[in-house]
Amino acid sequence: MRYFNLFCELVKKGIRLKYRRSYLGVLWSLIEPLLTMIVLTLVFGTLLDHHEASFPVYILAGRLIYGFFSQATTAALKSVRANEGLIKKVYVPKLLFPLSGICFNFILFLISLPVLAVVSLVLKCYPTVRLLLIVIPLVTLFLLAAGVGIVLATAGVYFRDLEYLWNIALMLIMYTSAIFYYPERILDSNVSWLLELNPLFCVISSARACIFGVPLNSWDVLYPLCFAAVCAALGTVVFRKKENEFLLHI
Repeated sequence: MRYFNLFCELVKKGIRLKYRRSYLGVLWSLIEPLLTMIVLTLVFGTLLDHHEASFPVYILAGRLIYGFFSQATTAALKSVRANEGLIKKVYVPKLLFPLSGICFNFILFLISLPVLAVVSLVLKCYPTVRLLLIVIPLVTLFLLAAGVGIVLATAGVYFRDLEYLWNIALMLIMYTSAIFYYPERILDSNVSWLLELNPLFCVISSARACIFGVPLNSWDVLYPLCFAAVCAALGTVVFRKKENEFLLHI
């Protein structure tokens, strides 16, 4: 709490830098997922012959969640080296940097959620009482991004090439998160483990269940939550142990 004001300034700085020299600013957080949804719906709706009215909502929900996870973990990975000047001048708890990167991306993610609500209403995908449970996947998503982000922040100080490797890993995560296709055919095949062991796929499935009024799957709720808790615990312990050595490597 002693550094809460600094933490808030780091969050504000992240938002300002993200939209620096952008005429649309934060408004782009609303426009970008909408345009992406339109493109993905046209392409994959045609290729996979999905013409259901709910398909754009299905895509947009997955795209928003994956977009936050990708941007938040990438920001956390780069956070320590990006704040090299501040770290070398004064002492601050270095855990502030990856957490601020995750928080400012989560704020932008929450700002973009009204787009999903409007699209759902326009396409007549009306909410049910199960939508109240959306808090569960959203909290899990934040914890998952925080846990993975802290691990990446520590490793990124020592391995500069991790940034490029993580981009490849994000591509694999994207294709195994069922963002623009229905997962039933894969879940019935021999490679179903690729989806079931992807915690982000479970989070997306839980969020979609809340949006479409379907009962939550216990595996989709508990597995990513446990995965996030383990990553956060191990990542924080290692980060705390190694943070005094960061000056020697950044």
